[in-house]
Amino acid sequence: MKKSIGGEAIPIIDTTQLESELLFQAGIPVSSLTANAHTYFHINRVEDYFRMIDFPLPSDLQPRRMTVYNFFFLTKGLSSRSSGLDTYEFGENTFFFVPAHQITTHKFIRKDVEGFYCHFNIELLTDKTNLRNLLKEFPFLEFNSFPLVKVDSQTRGFVLPLLERLLIEYKSDKQNSFDIFRSYLIALFSELKPFVETSTPVSANAASLITEQFKKALSKYIYEKNKITDYAELLSISPNHLNKCVKNTLGKSAHDLLNEMLLLEAKVLLKQTNLNITEIAYKIGKNEVTDFARFFKTQTGMRPTEYRMSN
Repeated sequence: MKKSIGGEAIPIIDTTQLESELLFQAGIPVSSLTANAHTYFHINRVEDYFRMIDFPLPSDLQPRRMTVYNFFFLTKGLSSRSSGLDTYEFGENTFFFVPAHQITTHKFIRKDVEGFYCHFNIELLTDKTNLRNLLKEFPFLEFNSFPLVKVDSQTRGFVLPLLERLLIEYKSDKQNSFDIFRSYLIALFSELKPFVETSTPVSANAASLITEQFKKALSKYIYEKNKITDYAELLSISPNHLNKCVKNTLGKSAHDLLNEMLLLEAKVLLKQTNLNITEIAYKIGKNEVTDFARFFKTQTGMRPTEYRMSN
């Protein structure tokens, strides 16, 4: 499935397909848990899926980009997941949000994990309000926002009944539960608002601020801009200054970061689309297939065709 964003065809994964793939990896008959799944809302206990799945996941299950917003809430255990170019480790009492169309990789979940996974179509929430007001109200839903929201023990006691209620309603045979899903999600997100500001890391200096702006620009413009000079111009700084900021903050060059983003996009295109290698090379700014093949093998040790065929 593809959706046009900013004039580009962005590969995305269908939610039902994702559920089926995860259930298959866990050895669970698909029909037993997805009979009432729908594209607007889904919730399940994390332990029902992920205790039976070995990590790292096969390459065809990640990295990926989904049509829906999703979050994990862990009540026990530890997990590691990426959002864009950044990887985060999180544990109990912590929500991890991934907006629609953001590239994410689920890298690790400890076997004793417990909690909830939920995904929802943003139209479920914008039926009563517009998107701009919704994102202003709940900034953790914004693209490239800091994904972690950790709550205290008292708030954990408030949010768990909301998640349990959503799960009960999801598993019921009722056909018209959208108002209930919407109401409980809004109540849940409202409980998280006091913890958003303290969850967001404070940038220590100007170099780290510029680095964060650069990473956000990479996620937004990677199909349009493939040179460091393009991003330096976008940020109104010199290429040398951009590189110095990234180097001081991350210990790698701006070009290294650009290559990481190009590689993520290439992996998504190889696994989630039927584009041929030439089309993928052109889409990520490699005008020659040989240049793309050389780039991909340098980064991964595999040729693009090998990665596409790998499990």
